[in-house]
Amino acid sequence: MDTGNVQPLVLVVEDYQDAREMYAAYLAFSGYRVAEATNGIEAIEKTLELLPDIILMDLALPRMHGWEATRRLKDDDRTRHIPIVALTGHALAGHAERARQAGCDAFVTKPCLPDALVAEIQRMLSARDAKNPA
Repeated sequence: MDTGNVQPLVLVVEDYQDAREMYAAYLAFSGYRVAEATNGIEAIEKTLELLPDIILMDLALPRMHGWEATRRLKDDDRTRHIPIVALTGHALAGHAERARQAGCDAFVTKPCLPDALVAEIQRMLSARDAKNPA
């Protein structure tokens, strides 16, 4: 599928407004299109509606936590191909493994520098593109 010059769409799922707006602004500044969601239910709805290229998923969310939203997205044929980067303030060793078991493709500990987040997004999209050449 040739997307031409369309920039990748990143769905930022984060309940804390300041963090969500900071990530969204930096990603837009870095050339990405950005959509936002504030909880796990909204994350699933927006993913089905927009089919983003990648999802940044906070794991501690209201209404439905990121673990469950990730599981549901990875269990759905329409969305399982979308890379999900877990964002969490918990740097415990078991969390990265638990995030992977839930279906997350990568794991970033908050707070993280925006440059590091963009680098991880680029890495994930490059890996996806290498697996699925046009």
